[in-house]
Amino acid sequence: MAALRLISWNVNGARAVHRKGFMPWLDETAPDIVALQEVRAEPEQLDPAMAAPLGYRAYWNPSRVKKGYSGVGLLCREAPLEVHYELGDERFDGEGRTIIAEFEDFVLLNAYFPNGRPDLSRVDFKLEFCRLFLDRCEDYRAQGRNVVFCGDLNTSHREIDLARPKENEKNTGFLPHERAWIDEVVEKGYVDTFRHLNPDTRDAYTWWAMRMRARERNVGWRLDYFFVDEGLIDRVKGATIHAGTHGSDHCPVELQLARPGDRARRHR
Repeated sequence: MAALRLISWNVNGARAVHRKGFMPWLDETAPDIVALQEVRAEPEQLDPAMAAPLGYRAYWNPSRVKKGYSGVGLLCREAPLEVHYELGDERFDGEGRTIIAEFEDFVLLNAYFPNGRPDLSRVDFKLEFCRLFLDRCEDYRAQGRNVVFCGDLNTSHREIDLARPKENEKNTGFLPHERAWIDEVVEKGYVDTFRHLNPDTRDAYTWWAMRMRARERNVGWRLDYFFVDEGLIDRVKGATIHAGTHGSDHCPVELQLARPGDRARRHR
């Protein structure tokens, strides 16, 4: 049986990415689950083909506090058992930053993490979101559930994860206390799937500034991730950055998970 294919993509505006070929990309790629961030639209503002793609269940969580801002979406071939749209703090929930989908064998948390802003005025807000998000992941693990989380974390973890680490040590996205949160995530037993399978791969980025020909020159940052808890690591079959896919200033990232039955057969 083919692996379960999950894709995460910060689309930098769902209406914009639709005009740039999202539906042909979805038809050709045909993943099982697509987690979208920075949707920046209400569902009724989307083209009907994107709002409810054929063959998918669609779930949208737009910002309630500011139109055309933030927002996440989830497209699933198989309907989740339950879907939740809150972390439990209106400061974050009002911005439409999270969708949580409970499937039979794992819980998927799709999130658009706050940007700390160039003047660093939102770094504390971002870190509070990070702490609450990790608490929610840990709640599911405490229930005996396996956890997958994905999205735009707005942070590069290590120097290998961005093109200009020294120049960005004092910029949000690479501040020591932002990176320390990802250290904590790893210490608690979550695995960065791309780096797990590609420990020494350099020049692998998921976001490029829309200036100075940054993407053409590959002067980028790895901001988009799939993490799994340790209980799922033996099911990870692949983790890919689709740097050649355009339509946004971010590119999609993919996780391939063996299905539970495949794992059972292998272990007989």
